[in-house]
Amino acid sequence: MPAQARVTPAPGTARRSGAVVPERPRWHGRLAARMIHILLTGLASTLRWEIRDEAGFMPAANTDRVVFVTWHNRLALALPTYQRITRRHPPGRVFAGMVSASSDGGLLAHSMGLFGAEAIRGSSSRRGPQALRELVSAGRRGCDIAVTPDGPRGPRYVAKEGPVLAAQITGLPMVPVGIQTDWHKALASWDAFRIPLPFSRCRVRLGPRIVVPRELDAAGRAEILAHLQRQLETLNA
Repeated sequence: MPAQARVTPAPGTARRSGAVVPERPRWHGRLAARMIHILLTGLASTLRWEIRDEAGFMPAANTDRVVFVTWHNRLALALPTYQRITRRHPPGRVFAGMVSASSDGGLLAHSMGLFGAEAIRGSSSRRGPQALRELVSAGRRGCDIAVTPDGPRGPRYVAKEGPVLAAQITGLPMVPVGIQTDWHKALASWDAFRIPLPFSRCRVRLGPRIVVPRELDAAGRAEILAHLQRQLETLNA
């Protein structure tokens, strides 16, 4: 009888009954996540915020849920930005964002939890279809959704159709977001990830809502994706 082949999980994930199980951070990862939360909260308090809302999202009476879309290298300020633009809203408003199933993603997911956000574990290469279903489910449960259209591996500043699909399935409008800081450090990563520097001016722009009809075909989605690309380029210029 031939020996049974042994399947080795991909690095950064575990397998249980054939399914990819997202990794959770160990104690040092949880400690690092708490430090990130403290540092980002402190950093955000030093910034000079300028927010322009063309989506009509910020008024306290607004109860609409949306799909926020911003570039991957702006993620350092995504959670503080969300806290700023919802601070007049009733308590309990949260957003859900997709995070890698890897160990690094586990650290980021724990950081998001400290900000009160919900992390959906997966990417285009791991748990992609399941993660998209969970993201859609979060939208239907009343969460705002956050998507980085050029993540998780790029190319940088090239939007893929993930947010368009999420908006089409959930019926939630997309809101493209620009986040620009005068002073920041760009890391040597594929996306040139930006670390804002203290006391910088931070300009946030919420672009006009983009509605994706449920009955739209592939050609229609491609047209809306091209429009989203142009909006993100303009808002982050």
